[in-house]
Amino acid sequence: MNDRITSVRLSSVRLPLDVPISDAKVLTGRQRPMTEVAMLFAEIATEQGHEGLGFGYSKRAGGPGQFAHAVEIAPDLLGEDPSDIPRLWEKLVWAGASVGRSGLSVQAIAAMDIALWDLKARRAGLPLAKLLGAHRDSVRCYNTSGGFLHAPIEQVLENASAALERGIGGVKIKVGQPDTRADLARVEAVRAHLGDAVPLMVDANQQWDRPTARRMGRAMEQYGLTWIEEPLDAYDHEGHAALVSCLDTPVATGEMLTSVAEHAALIRAGAADILQPDAPRIGGITPFLRLTALAEHHRLQLAPHFAMEIHLHLAAAYGQEPWVEHFEWLEPLFDERIEIAAGRMAVPSRPGLGLTLSEQAVKWTVDQAVIA
Repeated sequence: MNDRITSVRLSSVRLPLDVPISDAKVLTGRQRPMTEVAMLFAEIATEQGHEGLGFGYSKRAGGPGQFAHAVEIAPDLLGEDPSDIPRLWEKLVWAGASVGRSGLSVQAIAAMDIALWDLKARRAGLPLAKLLGAHRDSVRCYNTSGGFLHAPIEQVLENASAALERGIGGVKIKVGQPDTRADLARVEAVRAHLGDAVPLMVDANQQWDRPTARRMGRAMEQYGLTWIEEPLDAYDHEGHAALVSCLDTPVATGEMLTSVAEHAALIRAGAADILQPDAPRIGGITPFLRLTALAEHHRLQLAPHFAMEIHLHLAAAYGQEPWVEHFEWLEPLFDERIEIAAGRMAVPSRPGLGLTLSEQAVKWTVDQAVIA
């Protein structure tokens, strides 16, 4: 029998960070240090007693806008069958089509879309990865949170060692400083500390121009990097494609794109060896699955950005061996923890995403709306 959605609870939560976070965008003066993450949670309930939890996020700006847009369009879910997720995603997109079908408008949808997938998997008694069709029960993982530019190199080395001791398989550090010599010294120090066997990635956060990206890419070939991430502006597909052609080191990008259409243009340009989509940024799991089908067709590697609590399940369902990015930032929001060992994250055996909101998440809630 068909079930019906009876309520949608939306919560705006402010997650404070322990220290202000800086990457190359801060050092080049384009952004301020990040002090918090704005979270948007959606809790969906049905008349048969099923529930689902989903979330999205925004860094530095946009959190109140996401919450406001979600509150506007969420009534369109009431009375609908929660199983019809792709149709409901389209319904929500068109409810807010006057403000576009990418960016903030679809990011507001993401939390609800993810909640619907969580509900569907919980109802089936399956982890989300198993509902989608898993290729593996664990996924390679690497740490990013220990390699930001606000941390001195001594701290970065300590963080890298701690990550490996925890069982994480690789380490990513930030580059893209105005002084490229400082970047090279940083990479050399981390590679020497880790040895040649540990996967090492670097992320320039879009701060190089084309000549600098070529020079830095060539200079870093000696370090055997797993990839160079966002060497250029996220929308410079031609520039990224040229780097893909001239460098031995793989080029990874895609995290800042906010729709399947934008990723499709990136793929058509041959602008990435490794695709890094972000489910909350492109509108949820429904568009993420559309995108990964296209990525698999083009034989691209996959390394989803941030939100490991969601992307672990999605990466486990990808055909080629992927990577998942480890950030501990969101852990205080949930009662559960992801198991990590031998360089891999284990897919939880709990139904759905396997997450429940913590008491701390409730305390950090700054706004809430219940649509019923």
